[in-house]
Amino acid sequence: MAASRRTQVLSLYRLLLKESKKFPSYNYRTYALRRVRDAFRENQTVEDPQVLEELLIRARDSLALIQRQVSIGKMYEIQKTVVEHGEKKLI
Repeated sequence: MAASRRTQVLSLYRLLLKESKKFPSYNYRTYALRRVRDAFRENQTVEDPQVLEELLIRARDSLALIQRQVSIGKMYEIQKTVVEHGEKKLI
């Protein structure tokens, strides 16, 4: 993988994780984080440029979907779960 492609993939990975952490719902948040990590681990050995480009397009589409869902989720107040009451926010 070329260095520029590698930085592009890592940047997209970080952005997906960052956006996934914004989900107001604990269940959606943990699912999105787990799914992003698993998808990138599963495809880390891909070297075919065509397949890599398809995966990047799919990841960008997923990023747009996550951003839309986070926006929609923030419109509605949700009740925190028992698991979330003990979490401390790191600033």
